[in-house]
Amino acid sequence: MSSISKSQKVRIISLLREGQLDREEIAAEVGVSPGTVSAIKAHMTMGTYGDLPPSEAETDELIEAAEATFGLERDLQRALRSHIQHLEEGLVIIDEGKEYTTEAGRIDMLARDAGDRIVVIELKAGRAAPEALTQLLAYMGAVSKQQQQPVRGILVAGDFHPRVVFAARAVPNVTLRRYRFKFAFESID
Repeated sequence: MSSISKSQKVRIISLLREGQLDREEIAAEVGVSPGTVSAIKAHMTMGTYGDLPPSEAETDELIEAAEATFGLERDLQRALRSHIQHLEEGLVIIDEGKEYTTEAGRIDMLARDAGDRIVVIELKAGRAAPEALTQLLAYMGAVSKQQQQPVRGILVAGDFHPRVVFAARAVPNVTLRRYRFKFAFESID
């Protein structure tokens, strides 16, 4: 992983504070990965450096963690798109193979179930925090408004914060699904 410059850090912080662009747009504008933007945003959220940019070591550590998470989510999405039936029998992907954009943000996957209902699928690498459920519900609301029909939601994660589990019990059209890994190894010639 290569370090980012101090001017790139300052620009990312400025764009995040403005709140007009999403992670991918900021990454494209500044010339960094979306994981780098997530790392800087995590620092801002934690309040570890206030108005000052983080140290290079702090930034590098968070960038590595964010890029690993971003890569895992991307791999999880790719695997799930190839094997959507493993998530739920009868699901068919309807987003043309790419994240579906709504006024609430970009949805990881959009599908239709066996009962012809639209299903919003949100993926989280690792543990899903309470904010993940809020994100899923916002996406569901945006799709419901856009499509003029009720939708379901599935939150997929390696584990769930207890508040996510309790809250999901109160929302009948939301399902939680835990993923597990099964590694396969192949030779590279």
